[in-house]
Amino acid sequence: MVLKIKLIMKLVKFEHTIFALPFAYMGAVMAAQGIPTAEKIFWITLAMVGARSVAMAWNRLVDWKVDAVNPRTEDRILPQKMLSKGEVILFIIGSLFLLLVAAWQLNSLAFRLSPLAIFLLFFYSYTKQFTWLCHLILGFTIAMASVGSWIAVTGKISLPPLLLGTAVMFWVSGFDIIYSIQDYEFDSNYGLYSIPVKFGPQKALRITVIFHTFTFLLLIAVGYYLDLDWLYAMGVIIVGILLYIESSLVKRDFEKIKFAFFNINSVVSINIFIFTLIDYLWA
Repeated sequence: MVLKIKLIMKLVKFEHTIFALPFAYMGAVMAAQGIPTAEKIFWITLAMVGARSVAMAWNRLVDWKVDAVNPRTEDRILPQKMLSKGEVILFIIGSLFLLLVAAWQLNSLAFRLSPLAIFLLFFYSYTKQFTWLCHLILGFTIAMASVGSWIAVTGKISLPPLLLGTAVMFWVSGFDIIYSIQDYEFDSNYGLYSIPVKFGPQKALRITVIFHTFTFLLLIAVGYYLDLDWLYAMGVIIVGILLYIESSLVKRDFEKIKFAFFNINSVVSINIFIFTLIDYLWA
C-alpha cells in the first residue's frame, strides 16, 4: 500500500502543487483581508489537492501512449506499467469526490461552479492534440484556483480575483511554453501542437516574455485596486526579477529549463503569497 501511494504521488508530481496552492491561498487572503478561518483554509486545501490530482492523473492516462514513445517521458509510471489504468481511474474518482465534497462545504456558489472546473480539468489534456493555444488553456484552468478561493471566502465573484486569475493564467502559460521547448522536436514529428512547434523555440521564448510582462502588470493592477501597501509592491518587484532571470537563463542555455521551471516558479508563487499575507497583517 505504501508503495502504491508513493507511485501515485510520483504519477501526479505532487510536489508541483506548490505552483498553484500559494495563489489559491493568496486569493483567500485577499478576500478575507487577512487570514481566513481555519475551516476555509482546510476545505480550500482539500479542493486544490483534489482538483490538481484529477487533472494530473487524467493527463497521464490520456497521454500514456505518447509518453511511452517520447524519450523524455518513457520512464513514467504508466508507460512502465508500475500502476494499472484501473488503479489510476479509481484514484481520479476518489479525487473528484474530494473536490466535490470540499466545494460543497465551502459555499453554494463554489459547488455550483464545480462542474465547470471539472470540465476544464479533463478538457485540457486533449488540447495539445488540436491547438497551440493549449498553454493558455492550461493557464486558465490553474487560474481558477485563485478565483475559486475568493469565491470560497466571499461567496461571490469580484474584479480583484479576476485580475489575479488572469495574472496567474499568463504566468502558467509562460512557464509551460518554456517547459514544452524540451519536446519541440518530438512534438513536431508526432503532430502535437504547442507554441514552440508553431513559432519555433526562440520566438516561443519571446512570447513567454510578453506573457510574463502581462503577469507583472496585472499583479500591479491587483495591488492598486485593493489599495495594498509597499510590502505587496516588494513582492511584485521580486516576481518581476525572478521572471526576468527565468527567461534569461533559458535563453542562454536550454539545459536550464528544468531548473527554471521548478525552482524559480516555485519561489515566484510562494514569494508573492508571503508578501501579500504580510502586507495584510502589517496593515
